[in-house]
Amino acid sequence: MRFVLVTYGSRGDVEPMTGLAVRLRALGAEVRVCAPPDFADLLDEVGVPLTPLAWPIRALATGAVPGKEKAGLSGIAAELTAMAYEAVAGVAAGCAAVVATGSFPALAGTRTAAEKLGVPYVFTSLSPCYLPSSQHPPLRWPGQVIPPEVTGNRELWDRHSAHLETLFGDTVNVHRASVGLPPVRGVRDHVFTGHPLLAADPVVGPWQPTPELDVTQTGAWIRPDGRPLPAGLEAFLAAGAQPVYVGFGSMPMRGASAREISRAVVEAVRAQGRRVLLGTGWADLALIDDRDDCFAVGEVNQQALFPRVAAVVHHGGAGTTTTAARAGAPQVIVPQVADQPYWAGRVSGLGIGAVHDGPTPTAESLSAALKVALAPETGARAAAVAGTVRTDGAERAATLLLDMAGGSGSTRVGQQ
Repeated sequence: MRFVLVTYGSRGDVEPMTGLAVRLRALGAEVRVCAPPDFADLLDEVGVPLTPLAWPIRALATGAVPGKEKAGLSGIAAELTAMAYEAVAGVAAGCAAVVATGSFPALAGTRTAAEKLGVPYVFTSLSPCYLPSSQHPPLRWPGQVIPPEVTGNRELWDRHSAHLETLFGDTVNVHRASVGLPPVRGVRDHVFTGHPLLAADPVVGPWQPTPELDVTQTGAWIRPDGRPLPAGLEAFLAAGAQPVYVGFGSMPMRGASAREISRAVVEAVRAQGRRVLLGTGWADLALIDDRDDCFAVGEVNQQALFPRVAAVVHHGGAGTTTTAARAGAPQVIVPQVADQPYWAGRVSGLGIGAVHDGPTPTAESLSAALKVALAPETGARAAAVAGTVRTDGAERAATLLLDMAGGSGSTRVGQQ
């Protein structure tokens, strides 16, 4: 039995698919992943073949793809839809299912390819807030204007659907016509389907049942990471009290230079009397002096690291939020875009951390948020919540997919 897993996004989108791929393979399935070429090493590490999809994601996000520096959304969307279609159509014939998450245009191209090949398509959301529901409002897309008198969730989701139709409807249908398929109305619901999977932890990111969708929440798809920490990092951890980790993952920070952000976060942590561990990431955080209370590290095993830090300061990606919650590490979230404000709200609501006010930290503003996160009561609450975070989400999803492919009447996920 063979599955094709598809995503176009940053590491936060690829890691869950890698976790699912590992579990599917452990249960005897063949798996191929279509993802940005940036992640060839990650997939090679777990022995899962990669079909490169579109441009390197970091290059696209930072304007380093030749000819795309000033390309508008519609142009990039059209190309990405076609690229996703070609990648998936080239490898998914005869597979048991295509499972997809990530960028909307890539999802649209993926569903078209699955339809053309006649194979099941399963959409997966990594965050509850992306899924239409009368229980919560939608995220607002850039450029979308909502009249102040519109406040009801149902009407907001209707406007969300109309906005995506404006942005992507013609692009999707022009591409469908080019491969001999009829047009669709309502591209959002076409891409999301009526029976999506939700790969988020039920405590950290709970789904409230709603008539709009038949959602199956599996828990977060976590890839077990057995990599040791680098020797230099181990030595730094052993040399003193637990440090505060600050890293913003695949997120360039807004409003200040890398040097300014680095200085602000180091000074903020030092103001709380703590040592500093900088995760360099796309924000290019770096040491600001040669004092021995600060250490910088690149990509690292967060599952091994986070239980050994006093707090985690990050951007609020779904994966980092869940990993920190699972480790029992108090958090400070500095949300930038997309679902990051949602995860910030969940961390605050659970009492396991604090939300930074605004996307650009200063030494003073981050120090204030850290004071909340480092309080004894926050640490106690974070430790209590850690014991409730599921670790079997990828296994549950893999079992569901295998049951679906095997024709189990009790399994209802995927397209409609």
